[in-house]
Amino acid sequence: MRAVVDTGVLVSALIRRQGTTGDVLRALRDGRFTIIYTTAILVEVVDVLGRASLRLKYHIQPEDLTALINLIRLRGELVTPTRHITACRDAADDKFLEAALAGEADCIVTGDADLLSLTPFQGVPILRPAEFLARL
Repeated sequence: MRAVVDTGVLVSALIRRQGTTGDVLRALRDGRFTIIYTTAILVEVVDVLGRASLRLKYHIQPEDLTALINLIRLRGELVTPTRHITACRDAADDKFLEAALAGEADCIVTGDADLLSLTPFQGVPILRPAEFLARL
């Protein structure tokens, strides 16, 4: 399965490793799906997890961020969107839609209501982490 995983799910997976989002990250680590990503998505992940307040509050180490980025690069496919999409209420989330279409993803995994309200987007289901895991 080919899936775009939004930043919120990835951040949550590092914070709550035993939760559903942690299970998504474990499924990626186990090679159960291919994560589709863009440079913009990686930049956002690094930006969010690089915030000192978040790192201190949740005890996220630089090694955790490095391991996550390496895992994404190892188990993922970097795509370059050719279409600019403006469909989401939160324009910052359009990059996930662009990645899904460019990478011919089977789904987008998110807990974000702005993205979930669009399901399916041009034939791509937008799933909560638990729904995604049930389909794996």
